[in-house]
Amino acid sequence: MKKATTLGELKSSGYRPRSIKDELRANLVKKLEAGEPIFPGIIGFEDTVTPQIANAILSRHNFILLGLRGQAKSRILRSLIYLLDPEIPFLAGCEINDDPLRPLCRACHERIEELGDAAPIDYLPRERRFVEKLATPDVTIADIIGDLDPIKAARGGHALSSELTIHYGLLPRANRGIFAINELPDLAGKIQVGLFNIMQEGDVQIKGYPVRLPLDVALVFTANPEDYTARGKIITPLKDRIGSEIRTHYPATLEAGMAITAQEAWTERDGAASRLVIPQFVREVIESIAFEARQEKKIDKRSGVSQRMPITCLENVVSNAEQRALRNRESRVVARLSDVYAALPSLTGKFELEYEGELKGADAVAREMIRLATARMFKKYFDGVSMHNLIQWFELGGTLKYSDRAPAAEIFDQFKRIQGLIEKTQALGIKPKDDAALQVAGGEFILEGLYALKKISRNEEVGYHAERRAEPSAEEPSAAGPRRRNLN
Repeated sequence: MKKATTLGELKSSGYRPRSIKDELRANLVKKLEAGEPIFPGIIGFEDTVTPQIANAILSRHNFILLGLRGQAKSRILRSLIYLLDPEIPFLAGCEINDDPLRPLCRACHERIEELGDAAPIDYLPRERRFVEKLATPDVTIADIIGDLDPIKAARGGHALSSELTIHYGLLPRANRGIFAINELPDLAGKIQVGLFNIMQEGDVQIKGYPVRLPLDVALVFTANPEDYTARGKIITPLKDRIGSEIRTHYPATLEAGMAITAQEAWTERDGAASRLVIPQFVREVIESIAFEARQEKKIDKRSGVSQRMPITCLENVVSNAEQRALRNRESRVVARLSDVYAALPSLTGKFELEYEGELKGADAVAREMIRLATARMFKKYFDGVSMHNLIQWFELGGTLKYSDRAPAAEIFDQFKRIQGLIEKTQALGIKPKDDAALQVAGGEFILEGLYALKKISRNEEVGYHAERRAEPSAEEPSAAGPRRRNLN
């Protein structure tokens, strides 16, 4: 069907204006009736956050998402564009995307008076109908609402009180779209006051002049509730005007967390996905680190532990495995537990420490999280499985030390000396016919699990062994990882 290019053609096409909130509501109703996901790619909120957002949209509310860092708040807001029409008509050249049948600004009224039904029509795609602003203390009312432009007035010969002298801010430019403010408490109180009119009366006023623009905008916000006292607050009158307050959360299950991490982490590199193997138990340990950190007393729970922690950790794990495979000219890239220790730089910047944690240091706390996560996953796979023969091998004087950069075939030969080690990897889904790199990954997981449960010891000088000579305490795991490593 041919699109209208003039106001007259648009009128004859049967076009009927509707508000942004009616548009969001109508498109959401269609998705619900069709059984389509409301926010594709948002995992773990299907039974909690998503239904509450749907209620807010169906109620035509402005809403705010409250949650700690790394809980997909901004991503959810950006996904709202998929509840908009693919495109909408507007008067060509209008700065605030005026509806051709309901123009607001003075310039559009004058254009229609001059051209009538010949006034040109353009189309606005949904991607340009989402305006996002990160709130910072230096944001001004002019940035959000707008200001009078003396230069514009002088060039056009207009009075300062004329609408034609206005330089529109972000909010008017979001007319007929979605205006999102991230970290709302960081916005100065007087700027928050400036949002009252648009939320309550649906218009803005600029510089005290009688310029009224009844904008059509859906306002959405995000905030971290723990930042209110440290960095500002949402003033009560503004909070009262926000229709729905919705709390986000971290993944409730390990499976949901792993699905998010797998979706977001960059692991398919250089078209070599077939060469990369990330064993399931390695993925589970990485995700468990975040779960352990969110419960750890040495870590500040008020600041949260972002979902970016396991995402960046997995990326670093793959990179370390990739580096080892390249150095040894191995055909496959197989991630293992030693790579998690090498990924410490991706962990230590993702949490804030309490006083006790500050005394230990971020590296020591991160290694402890790895140890706890490994112990948890080891119990999952080997609960009730006897490890007596392995432990006895070390108690009889056996030691195992190898370089983290050694080829898999070399380490595999050493693992075969330990009675029963390779055979027990079958509980991890590893088969005897699998290549050496995968069996080494399984064997290392078993050894690390025994160390995490304090069944055997390890240190920089000796590697894995039975006696705890010169062994660090459980609170301060060895910087070496499972064998000689240069991580610090």
